[in-house]
Amino acid sequence: MKDNTMIIDRDSPIPQYFQLQSWLIEQIEQGLFKPHDKIPTEEEITRRTGLARATIRQAIQNLVNMGYLYRKRRLGTFVLSQSAEPGRSAVVGVLVHDIRSGYAPEFLRGVGDEAARHSYSIILCNTDDLFIRADFHANQLIKHGVTGLIFMPTAAAPEKNLQLIEKFQHKNIPVVLADREIPGHSHDMVTTDNFDGAHALTSHLIGKGHRHIAITLSTLFSSERARLAGYQQALQDHGIDPEPALQFTIGERFIEKHYQHYVRLILAEREKFTAIIAGNDPIAYLLYNAAIELGIAIPDELSLAGYDDLTFSNAHPMELTTVHQPIYEMGQESMKLLLHRIQGGTGAVQSIILKSHLVERRSVRLVVQDSPR
Repeated sequence: MKDNTMIIDRDSPIPQYFQLQSWLIEQIEQGLFKPHDKIPTEEEITRRTGLARATIRQAIQNLVNMGYLYRKRRLGTFVLSQSAEPGRSAVVGVLVHDIRSGYAPEFLRGVGDEAARHSYSIILCNTDDLFIRADFHANQLIKHGVTGLIFMPTAAAPEKNLQLIEKFQHKNIPVVLADREIPGHSHDMVTTDNFDGAHALTSHLIGKGHRHIAITLSTLFSSERARLAGYQQALQDHGIDPEPALQFTIGERFIEKHYQHYVRLILAEREKFTAIIAGNDPIAYLLYNAAIELGIAIPDELSLAGYDDLTFSNAHPMELTTVHQPIYEMGQESMKLLLHRIQGGTGAVQSIILKSHLVERRSVRLVVQDSPR
C-alpha cells in the first residue's frame, strides 16, 4: 500500500465520507493512484482511519458513479482512466441547511429515490444555513464533476446566494432551488404554497372561535414570509384586524437555544391571545415545553398550531394541529426538474408550487367567546 497520509478530521462539519472521497480524488489527480491501480481495500481504509465500512462504501460508490473508479468482481476497486468518464453525468449535488433534523431527511429521501430511479447518485452536503459552508461545498462539488445542483438558499444575503449559483452557471451546471426563493430573482424552483397553508390554518383557528391569534416565525426566508402574509390575509378575510403586537417575528435563522428564551418572552404576553401559530413544528414544540414548565395547559389555556407536519407531530403527546407539507414530493419534483435541465430541457424558468393541507389534531380547542384575559 502506498505510503501517503489519509487524514479524517472527526471534528469537521464536513461529512466523513466526503473527506474520504476528496482524499481519494486528490491521490488520483496527483498521480499517486494511476489508471488501473487498485485502491486500498475497505479493511485497509478502516484500519488507517477508523471509519465505518458503510461510510467507506458510500465514498467509493460516489467515486464509481463520478467516473473516478471502477470495480472488478472479487478483485477490488481500481482507478479508471480519466480519458473515459462514463459516470460523470450521473451525479448531482444537494445543499441543505441541516441533514439531521427538520424536514431535510424526508426531502432528501424524495431526492434520493427519484435519482435512483434514473440511475443517478447524489452527494449530500450540510450548510447549517451558513454561506461560508455552502460556498466550500459548492467548490468541492464543482471540482468533483457534478452535473447538477439542488440548493436550499442559506440565511445569507441574496447576493451571496446568487454568487454561489453563478459558480455553477459558469460551468453550465443547472441549479434548482428548493423550498426558498431568492428575492428579486427568478430561478427554477420547487416549493409549497406557504401562503395558502398558513391562510387555511389561521382560518381553522378562527373557525374554532379564536379571534386573538398570535404568530411567531422568522422573516428571513421567503417561505415563512409567505406564511406570515397568509396569516394576515386570513384575519382580514374574516373581518379581524391583524395586531402587530401579536406578531412575534425575528429576522434571523432558527437556532433552538436562542428561541428557547424567545418563546418564554412570548408566553409572558399570553394574556393577549388565546391561540398561537408557530412558523414550524420545532418552534411549536419549544412553545409547548415552555408552556408546560410555566404551568400553562395546552390546549385548555392556550391553543397551539405548527407548520410542516414532521414525522413526530402525531406521535408527540401533544398531538399537534399543523399544516402538512408534501416534503417528500418536493424532493422528488426538485430532482425531476433538475434531470430535465441536465438532459437538455429548455424553456422558461419553472416554479413548481405544491399544495399543502391542514392536519387537525388535539392542540387546538373550541372557544365560545375569545377575548384577552
